[in-house]
Amino acid sequence: MPQHNEKNNHYLLKEWKPENNAFWENKGKHIARRNLTISVACLLLAFCVWMLFSAVAVNLNKVGFNFTTDQLFMLTALPSLSGAILRVPWSFMVPIFGGRYWTVISTVILIIPCVWLGIAVQNPATSYTVFIIIALLCGFAGANFASSMGNISFFFPKAKQGSALGINGGLGNLGVSVMQMVAPVVIFLPIFTFLGVHGVPQEDGSTLSLANAAWIWAPLLLLATLAAFFGMNDIASAKATIASQLPVLKRLHLWLLSLLYLATFGSFIGFSAGFAMLSKTQFPDVNILHLAFFGPLIGALARSAGGVISDKLGGVRVTLINFVFMAVFTALLFLTLPGSGSGSFTAFFLVFMGLFLTAGLGSGSTFQMIAVIFRQITVYRVKLHGGSDEQAQKEAVSDTAAALGFISAIGAVGGFFIPKAFGTSLAMTGSPVGAMKVFLVFYIACVFITWLVYGRRQKHVKP
Repeated sequence: MPQHNEKNNHYLLKEWKPENNAFWENKGKHIARRNLTISVACLLLAFCVWMLFSAVAVNLNKVGFNFTTDQLFMLTALPSLSGAILRVPWSFMVPIFGGRYWTVISTVILIIPCVWLGIAVQNPATSYTVFIIIALLCGFAGANFASSMGNISFFFPKAKQGSALGINGGLGNLGVSVMQMVAPVVIFLPIFTFLGVHGVPQEDGSTLSLANAAWIWAPLLLLATLAAFFGMNDIASAKATIASQLPVLKRLHLWLLSLLYLATFGSFIGFSAGFAMLSKTQFPDVNILHLAFFGPLIGALARSAGGVISDKLGGVRVTLINFVFMAVFTALLFLTLPGSGSGSFTAFFLVFMGLFLTAGLGSGSTFQMIAVIFRQITVYRVKLHGGSDEQAQKEAVSDTAAALGFISAIGAVGGFFIPKAFGTSLAMTGSPVGAMKVFLVFYIACVFITWLVYGRRQKHVKP
């Protein structure tokens, strides 16, 4: 954390003892809740920006562009790719810069892709390359999840971290649904006519102002930035070196759990990015933008529920059952598609909502698994080498935080792979069936990984 002006920095918490009950009740919980509230607002807006192209890409050709279906799917996928890559360095930023300072920086920079996208969509001569760059910049928003979750974990005692992280992550994920509810409405309103946005007339007589979908978030991001600057805190003891967090990369469990998180959160964010475009290609007569928000809403709410259920029944058990249902829903989806099935949009929509539900539940249950398993194996390793209980618990906190950062980065790759797979499958065969077969095999593989590695001996997981 930067050392400048620390003596006069009243935002810096030099003594932070959340495990001390007296401190927590008298002072700590009020500060922690304030930081959590502002963090949720910033993260929710970040998810809005991260998935912005899922609503914008569907409408680009309606305002004068002429991109192919595969190109449009690529635009919905790219923010997840850059977001996944950036989650790794972002997970180190809170210990280096401080939670308050980094929240301010990482929130205010999201105004850039929003403003640029609003300008770009108004000029049909804007090149596809420019949209690629803007889509990659939107990925900065996705990286904020790693730093936000890491920051909030420092504020709460261990007994309350699960709930706090569930609120921060679950309500943050709601940003996808919020954006997909707001964007289809504001693009038909004369909000920014004073800035020269006049819109493009449509066949049904309406006027589509696509810039609104991007610009509407800029003032909200500015307000959130100001709230973070004046309302959040830095914790002096929240320090860690990059070198101290790298050893977790050597552990097999990191990579196995990354696969499970890729299958759950990766599916949630990937389906969120690609569902509207996929629906448009399969059911062109349905105005999907008025329904697209349901899936991310169900998934985000299910994530919090997944964590709570896992605390009661065990993350491994919940994850295992959940993967079985993900495979079942994926298999059922084949029966709803035009060509290979009934071609019923109602059936397609309901089955896909089942996929969103299970992807959300699994995101919560796998996150709980990660925390429990890495705490187990770290305590086992430290005690095996003669370390004390205090040392074991301290290293467990550090290792778990590092593992969550790396695993969340890998999970976000699903946001790129899923819409890209849909686009490639449609371009090669004219159908998304090929992509869905790959997903089905992957979910079945995750059933076996969960059962064979963790299900049979979950109480005895070792490094």
